[in-house]
Amino acid sequence: MNAPSVCAVILNWNRPAETLACLDALGPDVPVVVVDNGSRAEALEQLRAARPDVPLLALGCNLGYAGGNNAGIQWALERGYEWVLLLNDDAILAPGALEALLSAAQSDPRVGFAGPLVLHAEPQGMIQSAGGLIDSRWRSSHRAQDEPDRGQFAAAEPVDWITGCAILARAEMIRQVGMLDERFFMYEEELEWCLRAKQAGWTVLFVPQARLVHAGVGLNYNPQPYITYYMARNHLLLLSKLKAGFLPWADALFQNLRTLAAWTLLPRWRAQRAHRDALWQGLLDYFRKRWGPMPVTKTP
Repeated sequence: MNAPSVCAVILNWNRPAETLACLDALGPDVPVVVVDNGSRAEALEQLRAARPDVPLLALGCNLGYAGGNNAGIQWALERGYEWVLLLNDDAILAPGALEALLSAAQSDPRVGFAGPLVLHAEPQGMIQSAGGLIDSRWRSSHRAQDEPDRGQFAAAEPVDWITGCAILARAEMIRQVGMLDERFFMYEEELEWCLRAKQAGWTVLFVPQARLVHAGVGLNYNPQPYITYYMARNHLLLLSKLKAGFLPWADALFQNLRTLAAWTLLPRWRAQRAHRDALWQGLLDYFRKRWGPMPVTKTP
């Protein structure tokens, strides 16, 4: 049997050094397209000069994780690749990881997504994600997050979703269920994509034999207010799009309102006022059906 054809899509935004390291880890034999999400001109030229052999799609503006990756996915599908591997520019695949992902995913024709064991860059040996879960209230989480890697995951197994820093997608599945929803722009778009595929009968597979180091999130990760905005707006978009039931909706609205009240009324949360404003804006924008990038607040 011939080896499956796979194209890696690396999304770059003003981080040419990280993108080049990501490319180096893939090796010379994996077809790659780099999608640039509106980087500065000098960052774009640095990439072109360092790797003139790699196709570079310069979008000219920032379309977010969803829009940028969709451009790369479309490029790969038009060229007939059977699989598309989405990689963040700060993600480093271990040797043999792609082969392990492909081998596990090919074992079952209903596998639509496969993802690796994701480790923190610092400290080494700490798990960032061993596949994602979603509970009865549609709250998402990463298995074994921030636990030491003790070899506790030995076999490939189905999960609810795969983190978007490294996700292998079957072209056949993409053609059936569609690409990433660009309304999300960033955050929860890969969660929605995986859940949408599962609703259509596809399997999401976690493959611990494939390993990846991701520098984007650390143990002491402290999200910025813009992340609060996207998580609030996009979670409600996910619930409405995938027709979640009463309990997830009640939980989401209760949690948001409780958080807004705490960040507004309790003196110990004064430092969270920027997050409060972002949360409120995210909720408003969901009900206004305002999608895409977070609006920029103009200061007087």
